[in-house]
Amino acid sequence: MLAASRELILDCGDDVRLLAWAADPDPQRALSPRRLAVLLHGWEGSSDSLYLLSVAQMLHERGFTVVRLNLRDHGGSHALNRELFHSCRIAEVVGAVGGLQALYPDASLSLAGFSLGGNFCLRVGARAPQAGIRIARIVAVCPVIDPATTLAALERGPAMYRQYFLFKWRRSLRAKQLAWPDTYDFGELLADPSLTAMTERMVLKYTGFPDLAGYLRGYAITGDALAMLEAPAHLITAGDDPMILAHDLDRLARPPSLQLTVTPRGGHCGFIDAFSGPSWIDRMIVQDLQRD
Repeated sequence: MLAASRELILDCGDDVRLLAWAADPDPQRALSPRRLAVLLHGWEGSSDSLYLLSVAQMLHERGFTVVRLNLRDHGGSHALNRELFHSCRIAEVVGAVGGLQALYPDASLSLAGFSLGGNFCLRVGARAPQAGIRIARIVAVCPVIDPATTLAALERGPAMYRQYFLFKWRRSLRAKQLAWPDTYDFGELLADPSLTAMTERMVLKYTGFPDLAGYLRGYAITGDALAMLEAPAHLITAGDDPMILAHDLDRLARPPSLQLTVTPRGGHCGFIDAFSGPSWIDRMIVQDLQRD
């Protein structure tokens, strides 16, 4: 799958460009009609995250065209756009998916995403009818439901998660500053001691939102956010996820298109049922996207 992948720079509108990698299947395995799977990583992951590569490989082997899409400032794409990534930049991801549909007009297009990527996939799905995008299916694995809940859980939960995200976010900010040295100096932001403090400083200085609470509400999928979702969507999460708390599912709109699966165990995007080979969640995504 990696050998078959080629770089795409997608025009998302408003002078925004996103980086993706597209892999067409072997002609002997290609499905007819063509099926296109667009995969989205989680926050501070990338198109090369192992969990994304694993399911991408399974789909590619089964005849899908697979596009691994990077969010802004992910996957080493910090120099593509001057403005900083934040999680409310949904319009550009809608633009990227629309661009991919135009690039593959004869393909049945499906989306699958993990964590923040799952949140983006569901929001793209809710906006797809208005944007003229035809989506066959969506699978969202442990998507961020209420960002305020997730941020609080990260601050209260095991330090390993918090330190992991702090390390990766700070590394990304340094890469952004290196790409745009005349625009950014993240000295104070990098010195903030917590995810909450860093996020609030980023919001106030770089997003246009008046406060942290407004920003977090901006990409929540609670309330009516998914009410206009038409494409069949499968939200899969785990009861023991330490970051995405299952009780927030009660606050989702429940259009007929939305199916929920909550497993007792699985952690955050884990769902490991063997020490080798594809995981349970890989097999579930492939099973869903293979449906007619």
